[in-house]
Amino acid sequence: MIREATVMDIPRINELGELLHENFSNLFKINEMLKDGYSKVIVYEKQEKIVGFISATVFYDTCDILSLVVDPEYRRKMIASNLLTYLISDCGEGLKLVTLEVAAHNTPAINLYEKFGFEIVHKREKYYKNDDAYLMARKSE
Repeated sequence: MIREATVMDIPRINELGELLHENFSNLFKINEMLKDGYSKVIVYEKQEKIVGFISATVFYDTCDILSLVVDPEYRRKMIASNLLTYLISDCGEGLKLVTLEVAAHNTPAINLYEKFGFEIVHKREKYYKNDDAYLMARKSE
């Protein structure tokens, strides 16, 4: 089941977020995102356990994906694809641009984003502690 996150989901979101960054809960204040009016935090539940989430900020016709994480035990089961599809659909017909940063070495994620029409538009040197990042974008028609 895919749904919008609630305050009760924050501990699990932060736990999954640590797979991205050891300091995730301090970098991404999920509790603030849930009430700021321009962020989206969406979770994927299986048997009442959150196994993935996506977070983004949405301003007018632009969406910037901040994080997309799936529990390693549940990867390669279409969860990330379903979260992306849900987010893009939830942003509405007026959406013109979706952007994100991805670690340059994260080939599985890059391949996933390319399947959704994202293209690499810029390389950000040393964006992450130990890696470069690609800025990827997807324009809507």
